[in-house]
Amino acid sequence: MFPFWSDYYYLVILLNIACIVHALKSGNRDAIYLLIFLPGLGAAVYFVMEILPDITNGTFGQQLVRFISPNGRIRECEKRVQITDTVTNRMLLAEAYAEQKQYSKAVELALSCANSYASDQGILLQLSRFQFMNQQYAESLANFDKLNKMPGVRMSNVADELIYAQALEATSQADKAEQAYQRIIQVHHSLEAMYYYGLLLRKQNRNPEAKIQFERTKAEISLHPRYIRRTIRKWVWLSRKELATLK
Repeated sequence: MFPFWSDYYYLVILLNIACIVHALKSGNRDAIYLLIFLPGLGAAVYFVMEILPDITNGTFGQQLVRFISPNGRIRECEKRVQITDTVTNRMLLAEAYAEQKQYSKAVELALSCANSYASDQGILLQLSRFQFMNQQYAESLANFDKLNKMPGVRMSNVADELIYAQALEATSQADKAEQAYQRIIQVHHSLEAMYYYGLLLRKQNRNPEAKIQFERTKAEISLHPRYIRRTIRKWVWLSRKELATLK
């Protein structure tokens, strides 16, 4: 009766599944309802609103390659190191390891480079990040502090500031962590910082204050440009989950 629909129905299903996977990986849980209850139309809307911007800014191709061949970049960087064993190639390989959550290997490589170039700020910064990812919080803090003491260095990247705050919390320095979270929120309006600060407050049984932080994520996401909102809305979703369990 509907030969066209019959021929392309499976393509619609595959597109819908692909969009659901993308939504899960990007933290866009709200879009999953649209994709489930409006298959086809929902996938088309999602593609235009979410995937097409990634294609136009060049990130979709990289994400697709990493999805199809997650260890492809590692193999490529390992070959480079075998051919030319330089600090640059070693650090690129360390980044490739970190992308695939092989953090201990990333730390080992970055540490070998830092031992050879102790005053290189870029190497020390990456080492600090890898150590945090590898749950070496005290070592990460020590290297961040060492970096901040170097002349001309001022840590202003919100992701690094957040790592520092979380490392303080992980090493039982709750008061300093709270101050760090508050500073990040004040300066950057970071929804991620609001979420993690809310978790810290909740651990301390300061539930009314935690609730304020989780609610702020919903209110302040509108302060960010539309293209940024796509990357940070998962903190709103996670905050809603916390709010649902708060008394």
